[in-house]
Amino acid sequence: MSTVPPEVPRVRRAEVADAAALARLRELMLREMGRSDGEDTAWLAVAEEWFARRLRARRDFAAFVMDDPELGVVSGAVGACREYAPEPGDLTELRGHVSNISTDPRRRGRGHARACLNALLTWFRDETGVQVLDLNATEHGMGLYLSAGFAPPRYPALQLRVERHALDHGIQVY
Repeated sequence: MSTVPPEVPRVRRAEVADAAALARLRELMLREMGRSDGEDTAWLAVAEEWFARRLRARRDFAAFVMDDPELGVVSGAVGACREYAPEPGDLTELRGHVSNISTDPRRRGRGHARACLNALLTWFRDETGVQVLDLNATEHGMGLYLSAGFAPPRYPALQLRVERHALDHGIQVY
C-alpha cells in the first residue's frame, strides 16, 4: 500500500487574489503589536484594496506568501521600493522597505516567515536596484531579521505623527 507524502508548503509570489489574505495577516500582526483590538474591521477593506492596487504594480512592489493545504495563506512578507535622492556610493535613487511579515499563529515555528523573507530578499537583490533595505522590527521578529543580516541603522530613526483634520465630517486622520 502506497501513501502519498504530505504536501510541502512552498513560497510563491502573491497575486491580486491574495490581497484579502495579506490584509488578514496584517491585522494579525497589528493585533499582536497592540495596534488593533480586532473590533474595528472597517480598515480591512481599505487595506485589501491597497494590497490589490500595489500587487497590480509589480514593478516596485512584491509580496511573497506561504500556502497551507488546510488554512490557505498562512505567512507573508511584503516589500516596496521607494525613491530617495542619490548619495555617494548609492546612485540608484531607490531604497527598499520590508513590512508585514506575519505568520498565522497556528503555523508558527515552521520557518514560514523566514522562507517568505528570503524570497523577498531575493526579489530585491535580483529584480530591483535597491542597495539599502529598511524595516521596523518587533521584539518577536528581531532574531529573524538579525540572522538575515539586518542591523541597526547608523542614525536612529525617529517618527512624528502629524495630526490632520479631514475636510469631510470632521474626522481626524493620523
